[in-house]
Amino acid sequence: MTKPKQLWATKDNEKSELQQRVEQFMSGQDVILDQHLFQFDIQASKVHAQGLQRIAILTQTELNQITASLDELLSQFENGQFVLDQTFEDGHSAIEYFLTEQLGDLGKKIHTGRSRNDQVAVATRLYCKKALLDLKQVCVRISQVCLTQAEQHADSVMPGYTHIQRAVVSSWGLWFASFAESFCDNAQLAQQTLDWIDANPLGTAAGYGVNLALDRDYTTEALGFARMQINPMYVQNSRGKFELQVLTAFKQAMLDVRRLAWDLSLFTSAEFNLVKLSDLFSTGSSIMPNKQNPDTVELMRAQYAKLVGAYNEIESLLSLPSGYQRDLQNTKAPLINGITESLSCLVLVPELLSGIDICHTDCEKAIEPAMFATDKAVELAREGVPFRQAYQQLKDNYQDLASRSSSQSLQERVSAGACANLKLSEMAERLENA
Repeated sequence: MTKPKQLWATKDNEKSELQQRVEQFMSGQDVILDQHLFQFDIQASKVHAQGLQRIAILTQTELNQITASLDELLSQFENGQFVLDQTFEDGHSAIEYFLTEQLGDLGKKIHTGRSRNDQVAVATRLYCKKALLDLKQVCVRISQVCLTQAEQHADSVMPGYTHIQRAVVSSWGLWFASFAESFCDNAQLAQQTLDWIDANPLGTAAGYGVNLALDRDYTTEALGFARMQINPMYVQNSRGKFELQVLTAFKQAMLDVRRLAWDLSLFTSAEFNLVKLSDLFSTGSSIMPNKQNPDTVELMRAQYAKLVGAYNEIESLLSLPSGYQRDLQNTKAPLINGITESLSCLVLVPELLSGIDICHTDCEKAIEPAMFATDKAVELAREGVPFRQAYQQLKDNYQDLASRSSSQSLQERVSAGACANLKLSEMAERLENA
């Protein structure tokens, strides 16, 4: 394929070595990253062409030809016939090049009334909407698995920790339910974030509108946006801003993954030995035959830090004046990398949690008399002893608690959400509404 010229090129002269290096610096990996956005860019181009037909810039016949060509481009891209690589400057120029190659001068009409600025904004918002829907769905799935495990292990004893010190008798039902509720929250946040970014920037061009009566209400509905992003300058000023909010939704989910991974990395150690992971999520040592390492869990724990780095990279770019600045091109890599790497981690969590093997005997062994002290203090308070007096009476005086039963302790923990009253049905109903 002959390499296409830049859209703004005016001469066919041979590029100098310096020009080539400058172009490489400016474009970098942009076109490779556009592989993630390309289907959405094509989708928006089809709707933009429909809008041009509605104001008589294109005839119905021309629209049909452009639509068929764009459908062909998408098909070739999906089956690998059309490769979006550094032959092109970016995905936008690739679309225009393909249309022009197939349709001649008709293909050159596609850019009427739009800029690459609103073109990338609409493709990125469509991409983010899909990503947030994926995030919501995987969070729902994680929450469902946790609810199932919480119900199955509602009465399974485990030591409860504060400060990584044995504190009270707890249950695996309570532990799983905690993550069920957290990922329900994360699913709702993903939907709320999707609603917040669900605005159509197409038709605002470079940030100042155009002297065409573009039917932006039509393109908003045709692209499936909830509303129009009205002000053209704000379209550009919101670049980076909405990407940060998308990554914030992912950060909340990945923060819970990090905590979950921390728990499992501790609980699988010989010092705790509370659970065992499926062999699918463990690896052996290259030198120590006796080792089985929770490598997957450790890499899950590390993923949040990478996501924070992506967030901070975008945030650090946004010290900018109004209007489009080329700096904004550099929001694309951290956004896409943050989303794709987080999703690749999150989709593993349901199977990880489903495959946990609880070491019930060792969990019971971890329960020691002192862990019943809080229960006893509350019992004394219920009988009329001032709580602080009961607290002092029991401090360092646990001999009478040795005969207590772990299962009895769990059965008596009846406050809403506690071990004997997990309220899993309420969580399930909330998840269903999510």
